[in-house]
Amino acid sequence: MSCTTVLVGKNASNDGSTMIARTDDGHFDVKKMTVVRPKDQPRKYTSKISHVTIELPDDPISYTSCPSVDLKNGIWAATGINKANVGMTATETITSNPRVLAADPLVEYKKATKRGEKDIPGGIGEEDIVLLVLPYIRTAREGILRLASLLEEYGTYESNGIAINDENEVWWMETIGGHHWLARKVPDDVVVVHPNQFGMDAFDFDDAFGEKKEHLCSEDMLTFIAENHLDLNQNGKKNPRDIFGSHSDMDHVYNTPRAWFLGKFLAPNTYKWDGEDADYRPDSDNLPWCLVPERKVTVEDMQYMLSAHYQGTDFDPYISRNTGKRGMYRSIGINRTGITSICQIRPYAPEPLKGIEWVCFGPTTFSAMLPLYTYVNKVPAYLSKVTLDVSTENLYWASRLISALADTDYANNIQQIERYQNAILAKGRALIMEYDEKMKVCEGLLTEEANEKICKMVKEQTTDTLGKILLQVSQNMKNGYHLADN
Repeated sequence: MSCTTVLVGKNASNDGSTMIARTDDGHFDVKKMTVVRPKDQPRKYTSKISHVTIELPDDPISYTSCPSVDLKNGIWAATGINKANVGMTATETITSNPRVLAADPLVEYKKATKRGEKDIPGGIGEEDIVLLVLPYIRTAREGILRLASLLEEYGTYESNGIAINDENEVWWMETIGGHHWLARKVPDDVVVVHPNQFGMDAFDFDDAFGEKKEHLCSEDMLTFIAENHLDLNQNGKKNPRDIFGSHSDMDHVYNTPRAWFLGKFLAPNTYKWDGEDADYRPDSDNLPWCLVPERKVTVEDMQYMLSAHYQGTDFDPYISRNTGKRGMYRSIGINRTGITSICQIRPYAPEPLKGIEWVCFGPTTFSAMLPLYTYVNKVPAYLSKVTLDVSTENLYWASRLISALADTDYANNIQQIERYQNAILAKGRALIMEYDEKMKVCEGLLTEEANEKICKMVKEQTTDTLGKILLQVSQNMKNGYHLADN
C-alpha cells in the first residue's frame, strides 16, 4: 500500500522508547483492532492473493492485529505488538527498478490456463507478513531473520519495507526482487522517514558478511549485484538506493516531497530546505534516509508527522490562496487511510506494560490518536466491533465521518479538530500514567480495564466533536438563507 513510515531509535525519543509508525493507506479499507490469541492463530495458512500455503509453528504467542473487516482479499493484519513486547508494521510498498526485477523477478500467482495444468502459487506479501512473523518472535532481530527465511523459501510478489522493534532496537528490512533482501538496525539516535520508495542510502556490507551486528542481507547479495551489473555507484560507494531503487519523475511528486517535509520538521536548522541554494528540495533524489532530530521526538510529534499535508508551504492543499502549487504533492495525511499506528516499546515499564500501541482510524489529518495497552486478551468493542455498514458506534466510521465533514470547510473546522486531537492525547496519556501507577501496587493486571476507560473517553470526545463539526458544516450549506421564519 502507498503508506508513510516513521521510525525512532531509543535515544531519539523523549522517554527512551523505540517507536515504529505507519499510515496504512489502502483504498478506504474498513479496519478494526483485535487480539489474536494462540488458539486463534492458524497452523496452516493460505494467502487469498497469492494462494501460497504455509505450515506454521505450533507455539504462537498472542499479538494485537489491525485486520480488514471484509476478509474477501485476506486478513491484512497491518501492525501489532506481541506479548513479548515486539512491535511490527508491514508493509511500506517501495519502488525498485527494471534491472533488479529482471534479475530476480517477483513471484506472482499464475492461474492455470489449460485443462490439466495446475495453478502456480505466488509468494508472500503485505496481506500475509504480520501474521506469518509477529506471533513467533521475541526480538526485532529474530523477526528479520524469520521473515528473511520466508522470503528466501517462498519469495514475494511485491516490493516492500518492513519495520520491527523491541525495547532496545528498531530494524528495517527492504525486499529486493522476488527473493533478496537487505536489513539494517536503525541507529539509536536517529529518526527514519520512509515514503513509498527504496530508502536505505548506506549499508555496511563488511558488517553484513562479518559480525552481522547492525546489517543483514541475503547470503549471495554481493554476487547478485556483481553478476547482474546492478551497482551504479562511483568511487567505491555502496549506496543501496542507487543499486536497487528508482529515480523517477513520479518519485518527485509522490515520494520525495514527503521525506523533504518531514526532514524539514525534524532538522530545520541542520540543513537548508528552501530557496535556490537549498541542500534538499522536494524533488531531491538524495534526501537522507535517517536524520538526528534537533530535539527529542514525542508521540505528539509522530501524530503531527503522520498527519502532515505541507502546512506552511505553497503545496498545502488546504491553503486559502491559489499558489499555483497547491495540492501538487501527495500528502502524508491522505483521505484513504484505514488505520495508523505507533508501536511504542517503553523500556522503563514493567514487562506486561512495556507495549503501548497508539492507533488512529481514518484520515490522520482529522482523526485522533489514542493509546492502548497491548498485554491483553481482548480489545474494546469501540475498536473491535466494526461493521461494513456506517455506524457511529465504532471509532473507524466516526473518524471517517468527522474527516469527510471537516475537509469541506477546513478553515472553520481545523481549530475544533486540533482541540479534539489534543484532548485525546492528553486524556489518553493521563489514563496510561494513572494505570501505570495503579498496577505498581495492585495484584493482577488492569490493562483491559484501562483500555475500556480510554475508549469510553474517546467515544465521548468523538461524539461531541462529530456534533460540533456537523453543526458547523450544516450552517454553511449552499441552500442556507439568512431570512428566518421564526
